[in-house]
Amino acid sequence: MNLLPSIPCKATFSRLLAGAVLLGTAMAASVSHAQSIETIAREAYLVDYDTGTVLLNKNGDDLAEPASLTKMMTIYMLFDRIKNGSLTLQDTFHVSEHAWKKGGSKMFVEVNSDVSIYDLIHGIIVQSGNDAAIVVAEGIAGTEDAFAHEMTEKAREIGMTKSVFKNATGWPAEGHVVTAHDLATLAHRTIHDFPELYKFYSEPVFTYNGIRQHNRNPLLGTSAGVDGMKTGHTEAAGYGLTATAKRDGRRLILVVMGLNSMRERRTEGQKLLDWGFREFDNYHLFKKGDVVSTADVWLGDSGKVDLVTDQDITLTIPRKDRKDMKVSVVYEGPIPAPVSAGQQVATLKVEIPNQDPQSFPLYAKTGVERLGLVGRIGAAIKYLVWGGSNG
Repeated sequence: MNLLPSIPCKATFSRLLAGAVLLGTAMAASVSHAQSIETIAREAYLVDYDTGTVLLNKNGDDLAEPASLTKMMTIYMLFDRIKNGSLTLQDTFHVSEHAWKKGGSKMFVEVNSDVSIYDLIHGIIVQSGNDAAIVVAEGIAGTEDAFAHEMTEKAREIGMTKSVFKNATGWPAEGHVVTAHDLATLAHRTIHDFPELYKFYSEPVFTYNGIRQHNRNPLLGTSAGVDGMKTGHTEAAGYGLTATAKRDGRRLILVVMGLNSMRERRTEGQKLLDWGFREFDNYHLFKKGDVVSTADVWLGDSGKVDLVTDQDITLTIPRKDRKDMKVSVVYEGPIPAPVSAGQQVATLKVEIPNQDPQSFPLYAKTGVERLGLVGRIGAAIKYLVWGGSNG
């Protein structure tokens, strides 16, 4: 008679975690349209910076003309070179006649002058200078066309999947297009990749060549927590805005495009940011390394193993749905020994009304060795007499 039992029939164990500890980064999720707010913007995209949860997506992946929102990418290219050490804020670029003659919004650089990178950053961010953007493009790549090609390449590299750039300014050009989603991605990468340089976006005013100009971001200094980013406008594109704000430790990124006036741009931007902060909150479930639960082990030197997460888990959910959130641990068990430390053995499942369920892997905190012969015989006898695991 074989007294060494095989693994009993496996079952799917699901353990509801009552009162999950609210203490950290979750996979991106989208809130259902049932949670949406109406907006007159042609395109609108609102996302939580920390969790990647999309709170509002109205035509966010449709191609549209960006106008001067393009300059966010121009600035990203410049910041990237400052970070890698190939440029400094004290370096200068030469002003060509092509840059000097460009129409539209201006920094008012002088032809054949040399302008510092520090001043050019202000001239693009605060004054939205087309002349400054072209000076940067020519200074980095030799020509604006070559720079635009590099902009598109960099866009793909940082996760902007659809945008194509034909110039550094946002001047109307065939095939020069972005999406609101891509602009939100660009805003996120700018803040994340260049936390020190990003502070330039909060500058309220800049004077160059005796001309004082105010930052064109209508929410900067007027809406709580807003510390950047950029506006844009052409007849075809309408009025657009990328804005980001931080309140009570949370940061939201908003993109609106296709509005009919500066007033609409300001009021819609304010309304959507206020809604995002008011209706949603971030709930910190577990920190990296926290013991979430335990799982049963079969024929191991321990009958159970602690389950831990390898990441901070934070969820952005509607405040009113917090009480209905369900958190459970699911695994196929009992888990046969041996179990290695760090082995994925279970899943944390989070269910929230109006959102798709989210799942996160759970791992064995420690190893569990397989019982030796004597131990297995003892477990077999116990199993034959009482049934169940060897825990």
